[in-house]
Amino acid sequence: MATTMYFEETIRDQGDKATFHVEIGRSSFYKEDSIYLTVDGKTVIMDQATAKRFVEAVVAVGQYHRMID
Repeated sequence: MATTMYFEETIRDQGDKATFHVEIGRSSFYKEDSIYLTVDGKTVIMDQATAKRFVEAVVAVGQYHRMID
């Protein structure tokens, strides 16, 4: 499986009550090259339709909070 990691970090709750480890990147494990997401060691490789909705949602949240243009 070929992967390229784009993000890896232990994310901490603002109230410092919880944490989880997140990794996100691309994977060619299946015939359809797509996005993988790992949270606390559990990995899913999204199909293209799910990956598209996931990316659109993350971009929308970033735009709402003016973190991206």
